Amino acid sequence: MIEARHLRVLRAVAATGSFSAAGRELGCTQPAVSQQMKALEASVGTPLLVRSGREMRLTQAGEALVRHAAGILSGLTAAEEEVAAIAGLRAGRVRLVSFPSGSSTLVPTALAALRAEHPGTRVSLEEAEPPESVEALRAGDCDVALAFRYARVPGSGGAEEWDDLVVRPLLTDRLVALVPERHRLARAGSSGSVAIGELADESWIAGCPRCRGQLVEVCERAGFTPRIDFATDDYPAVVGLVGAGLGVAVLPRLAIESVRPRGARAVTLEPAVRREIVALTLPDLAQVPAVAATLEQLGRAGRAKGELRSM
Repeated sequence: MIEARHLRVLRAVAATGSFSAAGRELGCTQPAVSQQMKALEASVGTPLLVRSGREMRLTQAGEALVRHAAGILSGLTAAEEEVAAIAGLRAGRVRLVSFPSGSSTLVPTALAALRAEHPGTRVSLEEAEPPESVEALRAGDCDVALAFRYARVPGSGGAEEWDDLVVRPLLTDRLVALVPERHRLARAGSSGSVAIGELADESWIAGCPRCRGQLVEVCERAGFTPRIDFATDDYPAVVGLVGAGLGVAVLPRLAIESVRPRGARAVTLEPAVRREIVALTLPDLAQVPAVAATLEQLGRAGRAKGELRSM
């Protein structure tokens, strides 16, 4: 195997014409130069220099290797500089996948802060709900996945789902009921909370598949099965349908924060149901500076969101 350090010595010898002069140029001794040249000749299996007294001249193989050495060494230098830039966050790329309400609330804050601190780091964003986003991470199709899981719901996912991943908790998000502003329970948003059983006879509007399963689970625990007349993955559509008086819904607070609920009112729901929002990555990727910086900014965005809610 040809080593870069040996190529550098060969170029110096070819340029200066002697081991001693090459040593002075490289900052090492003449014996060290001689030793490295012997090692290079041993690795390629043929002489590279012809020694005639104090003069050195290249063999045909030596001339070929010197000719290629310039491109090899310049390529290595470019590679070293690029890796150093990535390690120093002067460059780098992060592929982020997020669920929609995270994309519109946590992600903008985090990426704006990341760009301000590390303008050379580029982040791409695609949207997917869990578990698709988690599958994309494991498949190598992204570097960071924003995901969520509900507590105490069979089939919604437990901690064992993510045992092979680095989990960065961001925020605990409580579900709230969304009712038309003229609804009999609309004023409960300022005066107290409502039990989900009080909505048993309503027409329901369901959200994403995982949220839909969560809705059915919570309602069945309260003793009824919701009559779902509309189902859509689009949170603005859910809010619009509620605002038009076509039914009620249960949505995470984060989803409502990303949409202006015209004609609808959010009310506190009992019993309290929460989802844990996290950023996920693979253990090896967590050591990549750009990925680590992205996780840090997502964590800050989540903490800031939680502090605002507690005020």
